[in-house]
Amino acid sequence: MKIMENVRVRFAPSPTGALHIGGVRTALFNYLFAKKNQGTFILRIEDTDQTRYVANAEQYIVDALEWCNIPFDEGPGKNEKFGPYRQSERKEIYKQYVDLLVDKGWAYHAFDTSEELDFHRKDHEEKGKTFIYNWHNRLKLKNGLSLTSEEISDKIKAGEKYVIRFKTPQDETLVLHDEIRGTITIDTNTLDDKVLFKSDGMPTYHLANIVDDHLMKISHVIRGEEWLPSMPLHVLLYKAFDWETPKFAHLPLILKPVGKGKLSKRDGDKLGFPVFPLAYTNTETKVVSRGYKEGGYFSDAFINMLALLGWNPGTEQEIFSLEQLTQVFDLSRVSKSGAKFSPDKTNWFNQHYLQARSNEVLTDLYLPILQEKLSTSSIIVEKPYVQKVVSLVKERAVFVTDFWDLSSFFFVAPTTYDAKASKKNWKEGTPELMTELIAIISTIDSFSSEVTENTIKEWITSKEIGFGKVMQPLRLSLVGALKGPHLFDIIAEIGKQETIQRIKNAITIL
Repeated sequence: MKIMENVRVRFAPSPTGALHIGGVRTALFNYLFAKKNQGTFILRIEDTDQTRYVANAEQYIVDALEWCNIPFDEGPGKNEKFGPYRQSERKEIYKQYVDLLVDKGWAYHAFDTSEELDFHRKDHEEKGKTFIYNWHNRLKLKNGLSLTSEEISDKIKAGEKYVIRFKTPQDETLVLHDEIRGTITIDTNTLDDKVLFKSDGMPTYHLANIVDDHLMKISHVIRGEEWLPSMPLHVLLYKAFDWETPKFAHLPLILKPVGKGKLSKRDGDKLGFPVFPLAYTNTETKVVSRGYKEGGYFSDAFINMLALLGWNPGTEQEIFSLEQLTQVFDLSRVSKSGAKFSPDKTNWFNQHYLQARSNEVLTDLYLPILQEKLSTSSIIVEKPYVQKVVSLVKERAVFVTDFWDLSSFFFVAPTTYDAKASKKNWKEGTPELMTELIAIISTIDSFSSEVTENTIKEWITSKEIGFGKVMQPLRLSLVGALKGPHLFDIIAEIGKQETIQRIKNAITIL
């Protein structure tokens, strides 16, 4: 395996709410790339847009990465070699660099008011055109390119609000390289002069992102496809500063289950699956969003599922531990096209990981649920008994929370019986058969699954009747429905006296 030198990647979310699974996947791919190349995975909080800042969102991001088992190496409060790692705490740094761009002629002050810009937009719309602030009109607008240095100085002294815009080169062809998408060619005449510094004294994403990536020595920028249109400006900014450009890789979108359009929270709400790793309560709106953790998903199943959304190993293998993913992950196998999200496939992964968990681990997870279900009864359950029950039912479960529906009859005798199954299987003559069966069961000393099965089946054979005439009413008596694991395993676990009592109950009720 080829090890790259000094690989440093960053995950740079905005603390504006819950972390969408698209963001988690971006973090995961950065993490895998860093770990494969013995590099560093950095968390940077991009909170320059203070109007959208949500107080508890940053801690949510940190908690989500921890639950996913992809913690950052450097970030807020951790190994702060290049801190601070919150952009809101780096304001003075950005001012210094934007001033440098102005001095070098790569940026300029713009004093156009929002009303003036709205006028130009409407005027262009009326003429069937689109207003773009760039080379073709910037000398006609109110900015540092059309004003004298004295006029600029006077406006700043008078306290007039301004932004600082990037001066995009005219008549140039940019040839860009993306690690996933290959060569991209851009005509600079189609680009606008983006705002780098806002009137509130904060940088825009574009300036802060470039300055931070440079100062934090980022080697690879691995981010979502939505940032692909920003790549030309970012490459030009590196050129303007005379800095080495990192390598770029833009990940494909995660698509709705139908395959069209970007996956959104509304899709999850509509179809009944989470789109966030952890449950999240917005501190302002009090709206609660569902999470994979609280939904009963295992973090390793969640991560395995995410890894295969837009990346493939080149083989048929689908089950990967985090360590295996780290070994085989390669940006060259990331797809250019969007990846369709499948709730059913996500459940399939969780079921696989549940089966792979030890019965002891699953029992520890089930016990609190079981104790809550039995809290109003006097039933006391022993851990070894629960562990045996878990071993019998787990193959049918997708979540640990499924265990109660699959195993409640091991703990509580049924008081009602499935109507359809009763009508079909509890017939005239069944009570007499069940009464005779009680007598047979009473004679069994070694009450193991194997012994009871052999004894009862020998009795059925001797009576020359169909097995269904006894087995179905017996299962109905013990479970309340025609479900559950091997019938004689149930009998062995609940014991002789309970088995006899449940048959008697069924005879009385049915």
